[in-house]
Amino acid sequence: MRFLIVRTDIRAVADGDIAAAWADGHRLRDETTTPEPRRQTVHAEDRDAALLLARALATVGAVRAGKQRVKVLPLGEPRPAFRRRPGRTGT
Repeated sequence: MRFLIVRTDIRAVADGDIAAAWADGHRLRDETTTPEPRRQTVHAEDRDAALLLARALATVGAVRAGKQRVKVLPLGEPRPAFRRRPGRTGT
């Protein structure tokens, strides 16, 4: 499965907005309608490579300072597992 690794800016939120979202029971941020601004994107072919790239991006000063974040997103469905046909034995 392919993965997308994204480094984004974290949007600032006012304290009043946090309290209102908490009281109303709705989400403060909805990434499907208003995603955070992207700073950098990288593709990886497997999970191990994606995590390695995410760790590397997490060393950026802005990420370490809490102004940006790194996200690892799967692209597509995992491949189905290999299955043997019934009645066949492995040789």
